[in-house]
Amino acid sequence: MSKKGYWMAMVDVTNAEGYQDYVAANKAAFAKYGATFVVRGGQGQIFEGPQANRLVVIEFDSYQTALDCFHSPEYQAALKIREKHSKVHFAVVEGV
Repeated sequence: MSKKGYWMAMVDVTNAEGYQDYVAANKAAFAKYGATFVVRGGQGQIFEGPQANRLVVIEFDSYQTALDCFHSPEYQAALKIREKHSKVHFAVVEGV
């Protein structure tokens, strides 16, 4: 059994209305690659490092699936929208 893969993002949304276009655009990639949101906004506090107004953790069946989703044409199209409306610290990591 392979280890899970995760997207971890600290997002500073700079245009909430435009960011909703990204949320709509990323649905196809997330459905195709079986993404499950573990954390999606909600309450949170950042105690160290850069501040962000949104924290997101997304789980995938494997690290490779997480990478494949990020590099997919579907997600890359959504990413172009996100880049216009937010600043992000982003990582893909393998679970334990």
